[in-house]
Amino acid sequence: METFVWLANASAEVEGGGFGLNFDILESNIINLSIIIGVLIYFGRGFLGKALGERSERIETAIKEAEQRVRTAQESLSDAQQKLTQAQAEAQKIRANAEEQARAAKAAILEKSDREIERMKASASQELEGDRDKAIAELRNRVTALALEQAEAQLRQQLSDRAIQEKAVDRSIAMLGG
Repeated sequence: METFVWLANASAEVEGGGFGLNFDILESNIINLSIIIGVLIYFGRGFLGKALGERSERIETAIKEAEQRVRTAQESLSDAQQKLTQAQAEAQKIRANAEEQARAAKAAILEKSDREIERMKASASQELEGDRDKAIAELRNRVTALALEQAEAQLRQQLSDRAIQEKAVDRSIAMLGG
């Protein structure tokens, strides 16, 4: 609109004053303008229609491609989510299996440890009993040796007397039957 006002002011200055419109058809070039506009519409309609049609087709193609990419992305997302769910389930199974194996291994180790402790107790008990029996046998041998020594000492004392010796010999002979 500013351009129109500027042109009207410029033409008024050239003609000598004021704002005005020129209604002379030949002088104002309305016929020339209408011919040019008509030619542009007649010849430009095909070009402009073709250009707009091509642009419309490119836009439609781009929209279809974008929609296809969206569908592909959604399918990929769905597949990835399904794989993630499966992987999480598999990881849960592996974790549960590992925990069960750990419990079984712990129980086996505890059972083996208990058996080993019992074996060691039995072995220690046997060794202790063997040592005790050995000590008792050793004490018996010592007591027997001491008893024999004392008996020999007493016999020597008693046999040192001749009369006692003769009595002992007579008794021994009597016992033998003679």
